[in-house]
Amino acid sequence: MKVLVTGMSGLIGKAIRKELGDEYDLRALNRSAVDGIECVRADISDMDAIRRAFEGIDQVVHMAAIAHGSPEWDQLLPFNVIGTYNVFEAARQAGVKRVVYASSGATISGYEQEEPYKALSEGRYVDAGEWENLTHESLRPSGIYGCTKVWAEALARHYSDKHGMSMIGLRIGAVNDEDKPLQTRQQSVWCSQRDVARMVHTCLDAPADLAYDIFFIVSNNKYSYRDMAHAKDVLGYEPLDSADDR
Repeated sequence: MKVLVTGMSGLIGKAIRKELGDEYDLRALNRSAVDGIECVRADISDMDAIRRAFEGIDQVVHMAAIAHGSPEWDQLLPFNVIGTYNVFEAARQAGVKRVVYASSGATISGYEQEEPYKALSEGRYVDAGEWENLTHESLRPSGIYGCTKVWAEALARHYSDKHGMSMIGLRIGAVNDEDKPLQTRQQSVWCSQRDVARMVHTCLDAPADLAYDIFFIVSNNKYSYRDMAHAKDVLGYEPLDSADDR
């Protein structure tokens, strides 16, 4: 299977390459060169420049985005909005069967303004009491960045309904270079590099009739409020790591 990975030089892109490299024929769509991998160097905001990257591709893993810090609208627009459209549309034009794309926990992290999720994010676990996990149907974006990821999920729904493509969104938790929780909030939302890469692998191997879905991907954290049961029910996926062990 020929798989195109956008943003392969990023942290998650590198983890995905490590997980998939022995099983799939990988190509990168990246602004910088990727050693040892066929790479089309282009900016995802430039549709004409990226089209050739999709030629002969079976599935796409779309990870390229502006995600770090507190990006402003003018930074997010070309990559998270226009770039996401370009990747989905170029995939459609090339006859790609499936796109697995990075959504974000920021699509629902606005709930952390309210209890009990506020208590969980602040480490006040006794105050949290018992809580209901938020599901893939929950929606309350945090910041313009979170809103751009809601756009990606809505656009994916359109491409699935209108064009018959399999579109799988991953609401990815906090992945970092250190591969461990670095702050109190991450005891709830942390995701290991191994777990996110395995989830992408699982999605690529999912049945062809999985037309559209959204899954959270965090590690098996004791104080998580993000539902992982849906991924187990639909994909048979369970995380291996836990913030509690790091």
